[in-house]
Amino acid sequence: MTDGPTLNPFEISQRQLDKAAEKLDLDPQVHALLREPMRTLEVHFPVRMDDGTTRTFTGFRVQYNDALGPTKGGLRFHPDETIDTVKALAAWMTWKCAVVGIPYGGGKGGVICNPKELSVGELERVARGYIRAIGRFIGPERDIPAPDVYTTPQIMAWMMDEYSTIVGYNAPGVITGKPIPLGGSLGRGDATARGAVYTIIEAAEALGIDLTKATVAIQGYGNAGYFAAKLMAELAGSKVVAITDSRGGAYVSDGIDPEAVFQHKRETGSVTGLAGGKAITNEEILELDVDILIPAAIENVITEKNAANVKAKIIAEAANGPTTPEADEILYKNGKYLIPDFLCNAGGVTVSYFEWVQNISGYYWTIDEVYDRLKAKMTSAFREVHAMASSQKVDNRTAAYMVSVQRVAEAMRLRGWV
Repeated sequence: MTDGPTLNPFEISQRQLDKAAEKLDLDPQVHALLREPMRTLEVHFPVRMDDGTTRTFTGFRVQYNDALGPTKGGLRFHPDETIDTVKALAAWMTWKCAVVGIPYGGGKGGVICNPKELSVGELERVARGYIRAIGRFIGPERDIPAPDVYTTPQIMAWMMDEYSTIVGYNAPGVITGKPIPLGGSLGRGDATARGAVYTIIEAAEALGIDLTKATVAIQGYGNAGYFAAKLMAELAGSKVVAITDSRGGAYVSDGIDPEAVFQHKRETGSVTGLAGGKAITNEEILELDVDILIPAAIENVITEKNAANVKAKIIAEAANGPTTPEADEILYKNGKYLIPDFLCNAGGVTVSYFEWVQNISGYYWTIDEVYDRLKAKMTSAFREVHAMASSQKVDNRTAAYMVSVQRVAEAMRLRGWV
């Protein structure tokens, strides 16, 4: 348990929407419809456990808004999963898809379970049981799940197979994030981080920052954090000087070798204790005197308590929701350039979209084609948000919301919903 009031993620998402709606002078009827998910599904399904007992699991699927196309979003297997978290993530997926201009609405799902306590067989039965429970509500033209917290390409493979069994034909487009032999896309592994780095390169150009002389700190060294470190060095020529994971981390003024850190974490289970590194905490890394800060771990780490101490010129949100609304205002007043999560980390859903397009067409792209198309999407989206922020004199998160909400509202109006 954490001290103080709990930050309800769905209420945060609504507050962010409200701010953009006010700036857009959005029709109250449109605003009211966008404040709540269009469909919220809760399911309870039985799973036979290895010991012969049957256990009932609870799952969710939220389809937030489908004005722009079928809903799209990840599936989380987590012991603390809540409907408010799923609703918030579905809302953010709606804005994320709209801001990068892909023809999807937002969705999200989850099952309350601890995958670490399940055998491989039990995990497969949970995955298939969940798809049987929600099968009639998803599909390549309806709602397309994907991997998220504690779900994997293998779990997506089981789910795709179960759905294909239900409908009676092979339907790879029902789920993205699949293994390559089952229709997965090349380039998906580093897509989230690569998209984030593309936006950082654009932000640095807009601010006149020479990335070859820039220092970088990264909170979180999972998939997004590791690839962000690797790609900031490879694509931007920047020096990563600090990294952390859930246990803490290290600061190395001469720069960190992302591959060496990856090997160290694989061998020891953590990035702590890095040779030649000075130990730092997850709180300290946020306040380091660096040019670029990449929060790539958990939500609500930059708050009104520490936002004034953030020294980085660019904050690139590779994680979902790392900054609270109160902290947003402080950072903006202090002249910090924040690349909001649903723009910064949209590379993942963009390549998921590419996977779906390839599944539907039955024609698969090279890795270079994937990267070129991802760069084009992320660069275009960044420039539209930057232009909106400049013209409307608002912070980048509000600007990103304004671009997204405008697109969804226009689709709703054209469809005759409001």
